[in-house]
Amino acid sequence: MASSITKFAHLQIPLEDVAKATNNFHHDNIIGHGGFGPAYKGQLLLSGKLINIAARRLVRKHGEGDIEFWTEISALSDLKHSNLVSIIGFCNEKDEKIIITTYEANGSLKEHLNSPNLTWTQRLRISVGVARALAYLYYDEGRNYGVIHRNINTSTILLDENWEPKLSGFEISIKQAVNRMDKVIFSEPIGTIGYMDPEIEKTKGVTHKSDIYAFGVVLFEILCGRRAFIKNEANRFLTKLAKRHYESETMHDIIQADIRNQMSQFQISLGSLKKYSNTAYYCLKEDRAHRPHILDIVDELENALEKALRFQPLTENFVRHSLFLLLFSCMFNFISCGRICLF
Repeated sequence: MASSITKFAHLQIPLEDVAKATNNFHHDNIIGHGGFGPAYKGQLLLSGKLINIAARRLVRKHGEGDIEFWTEISALSDLKHSNLVSIIGFCNEKDEKIIITTYEANGSLKEHLNSPNLTWTQRLRISVGVARALAYLYYDEGRNYGVIHRNINTSTILLDENWEPKLSGFEISIKQAVNRMDKVIFSEPIGTIGYMDPEIEKTKGVTHKSDIYAFGVVLFEILCGRRAFIKNEANRFLTKLAKRHYESETMHDIIQADIRNQMSQFQISLGSLKKYSNTAYYCLKEDRAHRPHILDIVDELENALEKALRFQPLTENFVRHSLFLLLFSCMFNFISCGRICLF
């Protein structure tokens, strides 16, 4: 553990500074709860600049959590991608263990699944962003190892002020040699109910295709506007419900209501929906070998987004800009005609 502290010494932030940034961990500053512990928002003065932060504070019930703490710091210090949350530093003093990352203004995707304000194209952009993050984790050319996340769900997908996704939650991630990404890593079934790869029980371990399964669940959550698991409901598990409707060609019945209205109102290409739902469905294949490659997933989702953008309704700003250009053009032509007449 001492070697870890030395290796990441440049990221250490004094407890006094973190406490000040979060108003002494005031309950009004809590922005979420996870398996690691509560997360607080705050403003930290760093190198003379005030920045918005999220501070995840480890809850230590029986002294556990050290491995997860250092696993996350190790992962985030090595990984740099526009769709991953960025580490600012950590605090490890007075029995406190806190990970400080950038603050994402729109919280987690879980909070917005059924929001009428999240359009179909925005949902597609979020899906594409997460897929790109996974492709980076598995096959970035700058590293000789890949990272299996093991905690893909709508709570670990954060959204910044522009609704761009930032994947977080690396405390149980595993590093694996790039040429062994398909090999099973023996592991206890760890994760969130509703997202667990059914092959874990059979193979007694995970591969990166376990993440692909969980991502398929997320894709259907985004499309249907509901969570992966809802306790005390007849259709508790979204996977079973979504697969049944996909196979019966009745997906339209379970699509989130506002998305369905957008598709009807703006005549959004059905090709976009078809590509998206196909991708989500094949991610949920029981046999890992039949789940798609992450690069194919990226291509399919990007294509779905491209198809949707062709049918995107005109925004108010676009209409105003177009009217301005039209008015300017008319004035220019009028002046030009006047000059011709004068001469």
